Amino acid sequence: MTLGWLSRLTATERKTFFAAFGGLALDSMDTTIYALVTPALIATLGLSRPDAGILASSSLIGTAIGGWIAGIAADRFGRVRVLQFTILLVALSTFAAAFANGFWYMLVARAIQGMGYGGEAAVGAVLVAEVVTSGMRGRVAAAIQSGYAVGNALSVALFPVIFGFLSQDMAWRVFFAIGVLPALLVFFVRRFVPESAIFAEQAGTRNATSDGSAFWTIFTGEHLFKTLVATFFTTGTLGAAYVMITWLPTYLQTGLHLPVAHAAGYLGVNIFGSFVGPIAFGLLADRLGRRKSFMLFLVCQALNVAAYTQLPIGQNITIVLGFFLGALQAGLASGLMPTFAELFPTSIRANGAGFGLSAGRGLGSIVPATVGILSTRMHLGDAMALCAICGYAAAFCAAFMLPEQQGIDLRTMATEPSASESERPSHDNGAGRVEIIRMEKAKP
Repeated sequence: MTLGWLSRLTATERKTFFAAFGGLALDSMDTTIYALVTPALIATLGLSRPDAGILASSSLIGTAIGGWIAGIAADRFGRVRVLQFTILLVALSTFAAAFANGFWYMLVARAIQGMGYGGEAAVGAVLVAEVVTSGMRGRVAAAIQSGYAVGNALSVALFPVIFGFLSQDMAWRVFFAIGVLPALLVFFVRRFVPESAIFAEQAGTRNATSDGSAFWTIFTGEHLFKTLVATFFTTGTLGAAYVMITWLPTYLQTGLHLPVAHAAGYLGVNIFGSFVGPIAFGLLADRLGRRKSFMLFLVCQALNVAAYTQLPIGQNITIVLGFFLGALQAGLASGLMPTFAELFPTSIRANGAGFGLSAGRGLGSIVPATVGILSTRMHLGDAMALCAICGYAAAFCAAFMLPEQQGIDLRTMATEPSASESERPSHDNGAGRVEIIRMEKAKP
């Protein structure tokens, strides 16, 4: 599993990759802080457990909304400009959370933070997909998701240091205040990362002809099918993932009766798996294609979930499975935006890809709640297995309908309808003359 492709990137491709990777890593550090400081918030702000759950959900809902809004904005104002804004939004909202004095203040801060995080993840992936050459697009764009593991590791590493030297009431505020650090990345993006050439060319043509695509274009014509498939696929994939993220720690302690100290080892290998998974998926996707790679990872993850919930496993096995759980989960997530970016023309690319990810994320958030309801009537492990495996099965079915666009030249999709059509009729000023417009096929 080599990262030799980094040396094969051009200077612009490399800067763009590190900007998107660093943005996701630092923003992920900010978003994972909340889970670590939740006990301190309950103790010092007087929050209840339902309050803490609502705060967690507000960020997830904000992420779903922010991904689509940022996608629409990126198709209008440019990828780089919106990327800068979303990174800054996460940094400032996290910093603002340090001054929270109650539930409602924190609710607003968390929702805004989620919007920024969802927007950054969506726009950064589209930017990289447009900048990197088609032959390496899958592995480079997917590797961005490894930044989540880096950010998660940073927050986990900082947690014992900050809480070891400061009182609980002060520690969580300082922890949130450190979240302003991603704002520094904006200066790097502004200075060194150029706008996507594909978007710049399309924007120039649009300005010359005064022809822009409305945001609802993704729900019309041939784009509607792609939008629905992307949404359905994301719902199944992330819905099942949310089951394990939400309920696995509880199941390990109450279902398998594993000691709390065991969680540290599990968390470490899970984070490492989350770093490795996207790199592996990207390499595979550029060789086998997006559809086959998704199907392989979905089957492996379903088997992993079945082993967790249906087999008598001990501490050592849970650690091993934790690595693969993180790797497969992050690998699947890493392929979503690069794949969706290949489905839509430039004028609606961030919009379509952002909606597919965001709407699916929102719908998928219902699945963990379903587990909670079912667990009142059946064993928690059985409820987790039922919901997660059904989610992966639904995603597997959606993968059959997912258009395979591996290696496509995104420039050929700049004119609507998409580049999959080789010709279409065009009427010349109402004179009745039909002109056949032919588009050159993408060269390998």
